Order: sequence, then C-alpha cells, then structure tokens
Amino acid sequence: MLQTIANAFSVAEIRKKLAFTAAMLLLYRLGAYIPAPGVDLEAVKELENNFAGGGILGFLDTFSGGSLSRLSLFALGIMPYITASIILQLLTVVVPSLEKLQKEGEVGQQKITQYTRYLTVGLAFGQSFGYVFLFRSFGEQASGNNAIASLAGPKILLIVIALTAGCTLLMWFGELITQRGIGNGISLMIFASIVSGLPQGLSAWWNNPDQVFVVMMPFLALAVIVAIVFVQEGQRRIPVQYAKRVVGRKMTSGGSTYLPLRVNMAGVIPVIFAASIMAFPPTIGQMLNTPAALDFAAFFSPESWAYVAGEVFFIVIFTYFYTAVTFNPVDQADNLKKYGGFIPGVRPGRPTAEYLDRILSRLTFPGALYLGAVAALPTILLSQTAANFAFGGTSILIVIGVALETVKQLEAQLMMRNYEGFLK
Repeated sequence: MLQTIANAFSVAEIRKKLAFTAAMLLLYRLGAYIPAPGVDLEAVKELENNFAGGGILGFLDTFSGGSLSRLSLFALGIMPYITASIILQLLTVVVPSLEKLQKEGEVGQQKITQYTRYLTVGLAFGQSFGYVFLFRSFGEQASGNNAIASLAGPKILLIVIALTAGCTLLMWFGELITQRGIGNGISLMIFASIVSGLPQGLSAWWNNPDQVFVVMMPFLALAVIVAIVFVQEGQRRIPVQYAKRVVGRKMTSGGSTYLPLRVNMAGVIPVIFAASIMAFPPTIGQMLNTPAALDFAAFFSPESWAYVAGEVFFIVIFTYFYTAVTFNPVDQADNLKKYGGFIPGVRPGRPTAEYLDRILSRLTFPGALYLGAVAALPTILLSQTAANFAFGGTSILIVIGVALETVKQLEAQLMMRNYEGFLK
C-alpha cells in the first residue's frame, strides 16, 4: 500500500490534484477561524456553551466545523447549497421545464447548476439573518453580555452580507475541488468539518464518567465502520453477453462481462440530504426563541425519537430518489441493445429495462434500510450515555462513505495510468 501511495504521488497530474484539494480544504478550515466583521469575539465566546451538547445547534456546529459557534465567515457551512440542491432535484420531478433541462445533457445541467447557485445565495441570506438574531437573543439572555444583544441595523446587515459571501465562497470551493481535485468537493468539505471535531470527540469519549460507554464505544464504532464498508462495497453483478457484429469492415468478437449494480448506488448523499432536512425544523424553532418554538425544537433534537424516525424516513426516500436520478434502467437497456449486448434469458429492449428496474428496487430497499439503521442505531443505543459525543451514526456514516468514494476516485486515476491501486 505504501508503494501504491508513492506511485500516486509520483504522477504529476495526480499530485497536483491532491495538492489543490488539500489547499482548498486548508482555506476552508482557516476561514472557520476568521470572525465575521462587526462581531465581538469576547461576546461570542461567552455564548459558546449554547452549542455544547447534543442539541440541534451542536449538531449544526459539527457540520460547520465549529464555525457556527464562533460566528465566523463560514458559519453557515455548505448546508444552504445542499438544501438548494435538494429543492432543485425535487423540482425537476414536478416541473416540466426543469425536467426538460435535465434531459438536455451538459448544457441543461449547467443551467440547473446556475439556478442552484442563485437559490443558495437566497437561502444563505435568509439563514444569516436567522443566525444573527439567534446570537442576539442569546446575548440578551446572557448576564452582562451586551455586545451581541445591542447589534444595530447596519451592523446586522454587514454580518449578514459577510456570512452570505462566505457561504457563496464555500460553494465555489466545492465546485473547484470537484472539477480540479480528487473527489466530490461538497462531500469533502463536510468530511473536513466533521473530522475537525475529532479531538473533542475523543476527549469526550475518554473523559466520559460512564465506563460502560467508554468500553462499548470503540466496538460500536468498529461495527458501524464494518457495516458501512460492507454496504458500500456490496453489489449484484448482472451477466451481459455481447454478440459478434460488423463495425465498418471489421468483425468485432463477442464476449461476456457483467453490469455491477451496487446495493447503495446513492452513496453518502442521502444521509447528507436527510441530515439537512431534519436540521431545518429545530433550527427555525431556535431562531424564533419562543417557549412553543423551543419545545418544538427540543422535540426534533438530534437525540430525540422524532428526529431519528424522520432521518431514517428521509434516508430511505432520498436513497430511492437519488438512485433513480443516477441510474436509468431504460437508458441502460437502450445502450446494451445499441452495442449488441443482452442479458442471458432476458429479451433486449423494454424487458431488459423492467428486469434491471426490478433488480435495482430489490437491492435499494435493504441498502436504504441499512443506511438508516447505521445512522440511527448509535443514537438510539447511546442516547442516555453519550449525548455530548459529537460522532453519532450520521457523522461516522458520512466520514467513511466520503473516504471510500474518494479512495475509489484515486484508484480510478491510478488505474488509468497502469498503476496497481489500493483495491485488489
């Protein structure tokens, strides 16, 4: 494996991509410590205890890499972009014009991406206002803390513009990583945010007074990691036979291969989508800061049963939805028929599409349930003993899933250059 890593760094193009990815992530982490203009650092430090524990603010702070509790330039994180992506993908199903754009190939996808950027800016602007007023409310509750509570209109607008610009900059960073680096930029930025809290998570585990939790946590984490790898790597191989055919003046020989259908073709995206959706109701409750709204926020806190049930539901729904977006059985059947391929025992064309759709539905259902179980079980098992532990099932699922996808992309880059990769 060390020789493989050395081979990867010996290729100039891969080395540049890795360096570019690392540089973008470093800029992202540096921005997490730069305070927004007009923010009093001492006043913000007095409010950091509001983000401790297992509440929704602590959960959102984990996904922003600690930026939210510091009210830094990147306090919003990348969540507005993820929310905008969810909205646009849902609208492509119900809005005919967007569905037509999606079928126009690269040009249509660029147009949808542009709409996603515009919506991200709008969501970030509104969310920035909410967070500023939330901090202001916390400042009013804190004894003697008037630096946040006395924020005036011009200063509020300045902070909102800065936070919106920071979110827009993160969106650009993510797209640059996807285009010029290794891996999915948005997923890698969430990965970096979660991993940045690893020291605090390990400290919370080691210093936990519950010795049962201290002993049980490593085994539970190992079981979750094994389960994630098992699901991510599991696949159903559909045999495909190619007949001999004439191309120009040459006769191409037939052959046999297989079409790999993964148990979880959507990867870690459904988990990120579900976390983003379930974070919305308690966030609104915290921003309104009324007794009824706070009770509503507590009802949907990350350690509550309502949150766990909703997260599992959305994981299952988004797994099916994203799989349908990324894999079209009709297109696969048409491509097989176009190049003279067929599945033994299945007629080409529509019967092949129906066969692939049936197989994919059977694979996706247990895969979606398994993702939901992995995300929910640690929260259920440790809700009484580890409420302050930042690395629940969702965080571990995202970290391992993103790591596997990134390694696979690096493996593909190595295989293109005839190097032996990580995976045997």
